[in-house]
Amino acid sequence: MTDDFFPGRVFDNRQVRRSFGRAAEGYDAASHLQREIESRLLESLDYYALRHGDATPGVILDVACGPARAARALRARWPKSRVIALDAALPMLHAAQGNTRGRLLREREIPRLNADLRALPLADGSVDLLFCNLALQWIEDLPAAFAEFRRVLKSGGMLLVSTFGSETLADLREAFAAADDFPHVSPFTAIAPFGDALVAAGFRDPVIDRDILIEFKPTFADILRSLRAMGATNALTARRHALSGRARFSAAEAAHPHDNRGFPMRWEAIYAQAWAPEPGTPMRDGLGEIAQIPLSRIPIRRRST
Repeated sequence: MTDDFFPGRVFDNRQVRRSFGRAAEGYDAASHLQREIESRLLESLDYYALRHGDATPGVILDVACGPARAARALRARWPKSRVIALDAALPMLHAAQGNTRGRLLREREIPRLNADLRALPLADGSVDLLFCNLALQWIEDLPAAFAEFRRVLKSGGMLLVSTFGSETLADLREAFAAADDFPHVSPFTAIAPFGDALVAAGFRDPVIDRDILIEFKPTFADILRSLRAMGATNALTARRHALSGRARFSAAEAAHPHDNRGFPMRWEAIYAQAWAPEPGTPMRDGLGEIAQIPLSRIPIRRRST
């Protein structure tokens, strides 16, 4: 992402769903990085209790749930809450069944919804806590995604999100740039515009943090295999639609830094915690503020005939 986010259509959304659908069966075993970032994001749940005391969130939404590990953890923390697991890839929801099934007598199964995070099938102000781990990097219009999150959250509801930052896979991007002129690695947002989009959507008291995580793979091919296993294949609309030849692969491999530890994969994780504002709080765009007023607060003048 650039500071102005993505102009036009950058991602092939069908390819994104297809890639994660193909990876669904083995995703849980391959996504150790996602699990680590998810666990760090879950630690911020303690702040819900600091603001709301002993109150139990009525409805919790795990957006882009994948195998629904977070949904299971959220229900374990608040057994009386209604937890919903949502994902755009239907095979992911099938793979999540083991984590959403009730494990105790009379324990309800976590409902699974097949939907896009840009059009959540929930009523306005119906969610107390929205959790979204590592999905926003596939969204061109980040302000619109935050506006949708705000729409479904109750006033004072908690938003917990993570995404990959601009330093993610920088070595791999540069290596492929040395091989051909086609984009092979998605662009990622920088932390400043990510925070700006959150504030522009009207969220209150945002707290943003970041981590740099580096893992090493034995070979260049192992980097590509690990990305494929976690569903993170090239889904850019401008991608090369033919297979990369051996010469391009070799050129990218030679350009990628490596040492006796192997080939590094660099990840920048961005975390954000924020609170939904009061109804009517304006959102901001490039032209100014946009007021949002609930329909129930708009007086209706009825004319007799």
